[in-house]
Amino acid sequence: MTYQEQLDKSRIPQHVAIIMDGNGRWAEQRGKQRTEGHIRGVEVVRKIMENAVELGIKYLTLYTFSTENWNRPEQEVTALMGLLFKNIEEDVFIKNQVRFRVIGDIERLPEPIQVKLNECMEHTKDFDRSCMVLALSYSSRWEITRAARMLAERASKGELNPSDIDENMVSASMTTNFMPDPDLLIRTGGEIRLSNYLLWQSAYTELYFCDTFWPDFNMEELCKAIYVYQQRERRFGKTGAQVAEQKLK
Repeated sequence: MTYQEQLDKSRIPQHVAIIMDGNGRWAEQRGKQRTEGHIRGVEVVRKIMENAVELGIKYLTLYTFSTENWNRPEQEVTALMGLLFKNIEEDVFIKNQVRFRVIGDIERLPEPIQVKLNECMEHTKDFDRSCMVLALSYSSRWEITRAARMLAERASKGELNPSDIDENMVSASMTTNFMPDPDLLIRTGGEIRLSNYLLWQSAYTELYFCDTFWPDFNMEELCKAIYVYQQRERRFGKTGAQVAEQKLK
């Protein structure tokens, strides 16, 4: 029996975030240029987006390019920017009725990419079947610093009292304020770390790490991650007994 067949369709995570790791190593193991791995990775993004829609996942957030990735070799960064520009395909989102969003410091991206991203977001803004979010030029430390600066500026203008700042206000200042926190965060490629990704939002997120490189990730791998997620008990600081009692109500 496949993992997809074993899924409880009533308990599909609403928001799945993915760290798409392993493109370069996938290519190197096959004697190819690292850019070949990124090209294959883009193809997998399209498939996984469609898989997510099929499964009923409402938000799919993909760690596409971090602020630290700007430190990679110039040739690789240029190739990644070219791939990004080439593969922002409105037709794919329109066909699947998926809204497209971006989080991150996109002002650092080349202007033609910014224009194309904004056009795609504008043309898909009315779709509500699902939402795919690309984290581009993104890192949690950048985002949290940005949120702190915004709140500090409001306080300095007398628009709010510093003592009134709470978790909800900080969350509302995040670039992710339009969607719920991730239920499940998947990292491919064998590394076991979050790499500065959605740190504020992942306080109670279930984490899943697999050895599969992103270019080899598929529907069954996604379903396996969700299956493992469904076997866990999410307590949010409560005891198991409290969670069980809450389920009976």
